[in-house]
Amino acid sequence: MIHLTAIIGSGAKIGANVEIGPHTLIGGGVTIGNDTVIGANAVIEEEVTIGRGNQIGHGTMIGGAPQDVSFMEKTRSRVEIGDCNLIREYCTIHRGTTEGSATKIGDENFLMVGAHVGHNCVVGNKVIIANNVLLGGYVSIDDQAFLGGSTTFHQNVRVGRLVIVQGNSAFSKDLPPFTLAAERNSVFGLNVIGLRRAGFSSVQREEIKRAFKLLYLSGLNTRQALERSREMQWTQAGAELFDFIEKTGKRGICPYRRHGSAED
Repeated sequence: MIHLTAIIGSGAKIGANVEIGPHTLIGGGVTIGNDTVIGANAVIEEEVTIGRGNQIGHGTMIGGAPQDVSFMEKTRSRVEIGDCNLIREYCTIHRGTTEGSATKIGDENFLMVGAHVGHNCVVGNKVIIANNVLLGGYVSIDDQAFLGGSTTFHQNVRVGRLVIVQGNSAFSKDLPPFTLAAERNSVFGLNVIGLRRAGFSSVQREEIKRAFKLLYLSGLNTRQALERSREMQWTQAGAELFDFIEKTGKRGICPYRRHGSAED
């Protein structure tokens, strides 16, 4: 299951039923879970933990030094990858940039060809990251988001759950949960189809619409909308959007642009 031309470091821990392709390099600090398949010419170096049932494509680079001018080679940091991820050809996933820190990818994610996950990013579960997406350092992507191809995310940006992003876009502000986003720092509505597919009931969808309208369509600024939201009753569905915004930093959230509708 391990090709004769693969190079495996003496300290590497390789699980059962693991396949490793030709000319692949596995460093001594790497742990690979059961039933994982790694293609040809991949490089997995430094401290990397990979769970079970992952598929890692040809030419992928995992655990490389972060692209941070302040990074010191003696810094010990790592990459942590969960279970059942599909990581296609030539993806790059860099390790953390500070001592003891990690870049983290959860379970059942799909990273398409050429995606880049920068240092200290956190990717949740069931996220789709299309071809050539660029995640700068410390970007956070919540569960079930879909990031369209060739989109770029500035460092420290947060992307909420079930966000869908059109390809060839760019973001330097946070994207609240359940939104549909495109172009440059613009929200155009709600990901209604995604909410349906994720099993949200009609009652839950209506509450999320009510929360969206308060935030974006009420004429209130973000601070005022948050204050008003605290006076209203929300279930978890509506509260999730405002909880996300409460934690948004100085850059704020992407503004709404009128193009289409937030209606179901």
